[in-house]
Amino acid sequence: MKDLVRLWKRPSRDGKRFFYVLIFKDEQGKIRYESLGHASDRKAQRQCAQKERELRMGVVGPVSMKLSEFLEDSIERVRGQVKDATIEEYDAAMRHFISVIGDIDYRVISHEHGEKFIQACLQGGNRPATVAKKIGALKRLFNLAVQRGHLENSPFRYVSKPKATEGAIHVYSEDECARMAEAAREVTIGAPFRWDIFILTAICTGMRRGELLNTIWQDVDFAGQQIHVSPKDETEYTWEWHIKDTDRRGVPLTDEVIRLLAEHQATQPEGYPYVFVTPKRYDYIQKARQLGKWTVRQGRCPVSNFRYQFLKIKERAGIDLGTFHDLRRTCITNWFAYGLSEFEVMIMAGHASFETTRRFYLAVRNDIIERARKASTEAMKAISDARAVRHTFEALQVKNCEV
Repeated sequence: MKDLVRLWKRPSRDGKRFFYVLIFKDEQGKIRYESLGHASDRKAQRQCAQKERELRMGVVGPVSMKLSEFLEDSIERVRGQVKDATIEEYDAAMRHFISVIGDIDYRVISHEHGEKFIQACLQGGNRPATVAKKIGALKRLFNLAVQRGHLENSPFRYVSKPKATEGAIHVYSEDECARMAEAAREVTIGAPFRWDIFILTAICTGMRRGELLNTIWQDVDFAGQQIHVSPKDETEYTWEWHIKDTDRRGVPLTDEVIRLLAEHQATQPEGYPYVFVTPKRYDYIQKARQLGKWTVRQGRCPVSNFRYQFLKIKERAGIDLGTFHDLRRTCITNWFAYGLSEFEVMIMAGHASFETTRRFYLAVRNDIIERARKASTEAMKAISDARAVRHTFEALQVKNCEV
């Protein structure tokens, strides 16, 4: 019977001593080298026999892997179980981690390495919220190793994420929305991409950029006045695209947006399924797909120069602050302000929990501030009246004492 493990007596770098190394194949068939860190013949033979028994019994313990190999192995294990965006977070965080501490064995990573990484990120200009996101990704990767039994404890178990102050949530006012829509209408007169419809649909539905750009005409329910946000499969006519957070949902459309979408559909040539991807851009993407030059990541924003075009519309509308995503925040804030419950807003927004909705999307509207101001004014008036009465009473007491 062929041995599964071999012993190698390897010389040290200075050539003054030797130490033993176990050579074997892991469950993926990759050759692994596990240094024993000593030169004892008897002890090495015993450890070699133990490893042989483990492999024959199917017991696979933690093997030596550099962090880059550990990343590759972890991603392969979770591919198909988590979203591509999550895998990209794992990859980016680990590669940054490696650039800071080196591509060393994942089994020797300690709490101190985590602290060093945080300091390097902050000194490199990363915001605390960005660093916290990277630490979260690294924690999940090492937790997977613990769950597989390859590590006893995660080295990031007690690494604390840096405190991040939550910034103010920005929403557009009604006047800004009107100016933006008008500026977009002027820009898109005679142009194939209807930015005005795109912006009004975003304000009406609270849909994300990728959700809007991956909407096909079959998703639009003209009779029911809603859009169905649904994932797309890789087909002859559509490219693969995944929804964030939840699987599917329906969002409302107003009479005006329905009318604009109907007018837009009437001007589109046959055979072009996407609502907001122009025929010219669609033809380009189809050719890229045929040549194998189109990725799932590109499908998230299948139009070119999106940010630049939106900034030009904002500039034309005389608006300095805000991003396209703030249109979504504006819609969600309006839903809540006009009477939708927490649960209803969460479902309509496509969030997995209301905590996400509350933390990142609900802003205090100006009309709420005005109502609060009126309430405070009435309360302060009552306090002033009470103080006036008290002063009058005290004055009478003083007067009576003088008499």
